[in-house]
Order: sequence, then C-alpha cells, then structure tokens
Amino acid sequence: MPCKEHPIPTLIITLPSLLVITRFVWPLALPMPIKLILAAALLGVSQYHFWSRLSSGSVFAPEFPRAIVILFNWAFGTILFLAPLQVLLDVITLPAALVYEVTVPDTIRYAMAAIAALTAAIGVRLATIVPPVHDIEIGIAGLPSRFDGYTMLQLTDLHISRLFPAAWARAVVERANGLGANLILITGDLIDGDLASRRADVEPLRDLRAVDGVYVIPGNHEYFFDYRVWMAHFAAMGMRLLLNQHVVLDRDGGRLVIAGVTDRSAPRTGNPGPDLAAAIGNAPRDAPIILLDHQPQNARHAAALGVALQLSGHTHGGMIVGLDRLARRANGGFVSGRYQVDGMTLYVNNGTGLWPGFALRLGRPSELTRITLRPASA
Repeated sequence: MPCKEHPIPTLIITLPSLLVITRFVWPLALPMPIKLILAAALLGVSQYHFWSRLSSGSVFAPEFPRAIVILFNWAFGTILFLAPLQVLLDVITLPAALVYEVTVPDTIRYAMAAIAALTAAIGVRLATIVPPVHDIEIGIAGLPSRFDGYTMLQLTDLHISRLFPAAWARAVVERANGLGANLILITGDLIDGDLASRRADVEPLRDLRAVDGVYVIPGNHEYFFDYRVWMAHFAAMGMRLLLNQHVVLDRDGGRLVIAGVTDRSAPRTGNPGPDLAAAIGNAPRDAPIILLDHQPQNARHAAALGVALQLSGHTHGGMIVGLDRLARRANGGFVSGRYQVDGMTLYVNNGTGLWPGFALRLGRPSELTRITLRPASA
C-alpha cells in the first residue's frame, strides 16, 4: 500500500496568496473585474498541490505537461517572494500611516512584482537544469592503499517526473557516465509517479555505467508509489539494490564495504524499516564501511556502529537560503554538505533534482557529486 502523504496544510500555503490579494492587488488602481480575475488566479495558483492530487491522486506527481508544471512553480514562487516584499512595504510605511493616509504609488508595487517574478524565474531555472559536477575529497581512516583515489559518483533525489522527464534523465546519465567514476551510488527518491506513468522517463537510467556498478537504495518517495514494483524494476534495469545489505569491493586484497538501508518511512507501508545492524552484521571488520541512507538524521547511530562515511540526500539542501534552517531542524541538524559526526563523515547531497511540487533553488544548487577517497589517519 502507498505511504500516507503529508503535504503542507492547505491554509498555510493559501495565506501568502491571501496577503498578496488584500495588500497588493486590492490597492492597485485597476478596474474591479481585473482585480477579481487576479484574485481568482492567485487563489488558483496557491492550490497547485490540490490540482496535482486531482491529476494523479498524489500531490507528489503532478501529471500536467512539463510547461504547465514549470508555470505553476514559477507562479507559486512569485507569490511566495511577493508576500514578504509586501510585508516589508507595510512595515516601512506603517509609522507614516499612523499619522496620515499613505498612498503607495502603483509603480512601486509593480516593481515589487517584477522583482518577485524574476527571482522565481531564476529559482525555477536553477532547480531544473542538469546539475553541475561537485568534486570533493573525503579522508577515510584505514582505507586500503588500493582505494586511494577511488571515485564514487553520488546521485540522489532525481524525482524523475513530468518536470524531470526522459530528456533530462538522459542528459544526467550522459554527464554522469562522462565522469568515469569507479562506482555510482543513488541514495533514494529516484521517481515521482507510478511505473505506468514513469516507465519511459526512467529508462535512461538503464545506461548508467561504472566499473564497479550502480547501487541504489530507496527514499521515502519510492514508498508513495508501489515500492516493491519500483524496486523490482530498478533491479531489472541493472541496478543493484542494497536493502539492509552490503557488498564488499575487493582490489588486490584491499577491501571496502558499501552498505545500504531502507528508508525510515518504510514501516508505514508494511515494508521493512532501516536495519543498519543487519546491513553490516557480517561485514569484514578490517574494511571501512560506506553507508547509503536516504535521510541523514540517523547519522549518530551509524557512527556508533563504526561507519566511516555516510552518504545521504532527502533535504535538497534546503532549496533556498534561509529556508534551509527549517530543513535543518527537520533533519537532525543536517541539511547540506559535509559534517563530522562522532568520528564519522556525513555528506548530505543537495540533490540531483527535487520534488516537482516546489521546484525552486536559490543558493543551494543541485549537484552531481564526485567523491574521491583518500586515506586518513585514525
């Protein structure tokens, strides 16, 4: 059964549009029919997630043409950016308004709208590009010399959907394969939609290539759309599943463990939850462990069990500077980049794509993360 969705409450996402209608649109020197049309349009845009549910049965998979999904995200973003600008204008004019009637010229309001619309357009554009390569080096204590310089490519949160369709997925695969990584690791949330809707869009992932293979774990979104069907399909595409399991990579006697766990949301659907102890239970003791865990909040538990490096996603880096503070609170204090957690390195990837219900990025870019391993002292 699908995982129960927890979309943003309707009232919360409607409030910015109500603010814009009452404090921005209504004072404009426009004919009343135009104001009513603008108000209706703003309310309609604010219910984007409701329309998405009508289109597919899920807020996580809007089944509109891509141009419409982009337009909704741009308009939704414009409202979200215009609302605080209007609040700022009200705060600035409040002292004068207490003494005499203040009339704000329409040109100022139109300038605010232009700023909000341009900011939203930039945010949507940055959210939907094929991600640039982000290179990092990570030191691993006890790393065998044969793995010095070993490269791993982390993909995460692709959210393949109407917003990130086959053409985008193919471009990501071409860029990923061109990097020549030894290993490709995908840390969950590959899709938004059921297999019937996404079969063609995910097909390019079949062409991912790395010397030591492609490994994948589920994210929470896989459980929204028939988890078992998707896992079987990924396996049929040549990806190796790490579902509370590990694999040992061997290079001339030097060994490295790659382990993966299921998502912490799994038990809500009657599927096995993450079990790190089982995943690494019989792993060789002398081999460093690299863990794939979609959500980062269990990092301290992984560190306590001897994991050397945890790779996660899920947060999308917070998407927008400032908003990342909310994401940090919801994810155990981990939202973007590298952390040292009780002697273990945690890397939280900003994501390759993101959820098409809120496709905006400002200051938190998407990434194809190429990780080069180096030996480090204990």
